[in-house]
Amino acid sequence: MTRELEPLTEVRLGMFSFAHMHAASYIHFLGQMEGVTIAGIYDDDYDRGGRIAAQYNVPYFRRTDGLLDQQLDGAIICSENVHHAPLVLQAAGRVGAILCEKPIATTASDGQEMIDRCRETGTKLQIAFPMRFAPPVMELKQQLDSGMLGEIYSVKCTNHGWMPGRWFVDHKLSGGGAVLDHTVHVVDLLRWFWNTEVEEIYAEVGYELMNPGLGIDDVGMLSFRLANGVFGTLDTSWSRPDSYPTWGDVKLDVLGDQGLICVDAFEQNLQVSSDEAGKTSAVNWGSSGDEGLVADFVDMIRKDRAPSISGEDGQRALEVALAAYESARRAEPIALQV
Repeated sequence: MTRELEPLTEVRLGMFSFAHMHAASYIHFLGQMEGVTIAGIYDDDYDRGGRIAAQYNVPYFRRTDGLLDQQLDGAIICSENVHHAPLVLQAAGRVGAILCEKPIATTASDGQEMIDRCRETGTKLQIAFPMRFAPPVMELKQQLDSGMLGEIYSVKCTNHGWMPGRWFVDHKLSGGGAVLDHTVHVVDLLRWFWNTEVEEIYAEVGYELMNPGLGIDDVGMLSFRLANGVFGTLDTSWSRPDSYPTWGDVKLDVLGDQGLICVDAFEQNLQVSSDEAGKTSAVNWGSSGDEGLVADFVDMIRKDRAPSISGEDGQRALEVALAAYESARRAEPIALQV
């Protein structure tokens, strides 16, 4: 006799802004999950949010309160960086769980206020670091946990990408350029790998080196030391031209006394040459970190468990990125509190 599976608990989610490009990926994967309902979309830009709402046949809301009144189990916030804090502060206590796009905020004080409000209201706050769910990165984590490399000496990292334009290059909305945009992803992975913190960082930051007239940083080179003694570097930039096959990369070379592991988090792709597109592009065939992230968020809600990636995780990554800017301004290493 085949035992019938119990139906999954319905999870009602609200999407708050489609300013960040990951939002389109999140709603795509959520729409494929059993028992998940998108109760509505809020966006202060009707042409942006209203179009997506029509595409997915869900209600569009011009005001946050309208969507928060829809008996939501969770909120997914993908606004411009500067709006993360006010949206989280509005949603805390009115929903049980929040998934907030990275970086957690544009200032350390805003990030801490978000964490404090969610703690006071019993709201679970998870930060969107999908790279933790990329299969190559997950395999690297397993190998490191097994001690395969022995004593770890160093890690060399890159996180490149196209210059995204739009609000990403408006400092009032983004809080920073390539260094903020890309540093937080890699720092979160390093903290996750070894349960440690960045204790010192030196950075050189370039403005308009790849994109003349941009008005914001588009290149950064970071050198850092982790509290566990591992030394590392991170090349973070918006250096990919429009003709490049992939939007960017996340690569990690980890060196230990027993060997070297090199990981390309976006290796699962096919190279497709298209006359219509006018270039060769990389088309993903493997698992998606975005899918893993939103599936984990839904699972957290259903099981009423702690977030896999906490607000504190987001705050620590933000503090490293902000310290990198401070180091570049002062032209000297910056010590962080660990």
